[in-house]
Amino acid sequence: MRAEIKEHAWKQIAEAGASALSLNAIAKQMGVSGPALYRYFAGRDELITELIRDAYRSLADAVHAAAVTGADPAGLAQVLRDWALADPHRYFLIYGTPVPGYHAPDEITGISSEIMADLLTACAALEPDAPATPFAAHLAGHRDWAGDHPAPPAALHRAITFWTRLHGVLSLELAGHFTGMAFDPALLYEAEIDDLRAPRG
Repeated sequence: MRAEIKEHAWKQIAEAGASALSLNAIAKQMGVSGPALYRYFAGRDELITELIRDAYRSLADAVHAAAVTGADPAGLAQVLRDWALADPHRYFLIYGTPVPGYHAPDEITGISSEIMADLLTACAALEPDAPATPFAAHLAGHRDWAGDHPAPPAALHRAITFWTRLHGVLSLELAGHFTGMAFDPALLYEAEIDDLRAPRG
């Protein structure tokens, strides 16, 4: 029953966005009363949390599966793009515009940190003796976002740059902003990866 509810929730998100998610509307689609669904989810926020948890878990597992086989940052970047293209609505639920009035619990942040940990490990292996840039030196004292990962400052800089630039390209592509520009977004993404993995200094 919970799986069926979530399936209808994803359809609602695809049609009208996460902010329009409604348990009562899902109940109507399923031919049951609203109170019947509240036996499975206490409210809209609990349902959203479950969907976000599922999305992060799916991405974290995909990234980690690649990481344990020795994937470098470029390989992890391709996993991210493949995952996003497979289900753009799932991508936008966790990396798009926040749902008004909703705040994800800390446990969700814990799952997302697993993804960053794998990226940090890959970046640290890519260029272990890279000189620290001014921003990397800043990150050395502002690394709470990296948890207890031992990555050196240069790897911190490379990882966060990978994360921000690739999400920028993905978000624009999935939102349709490249439509009509007559170039291949996949090639742009690859070019960004090549630029990001180039030696610094």
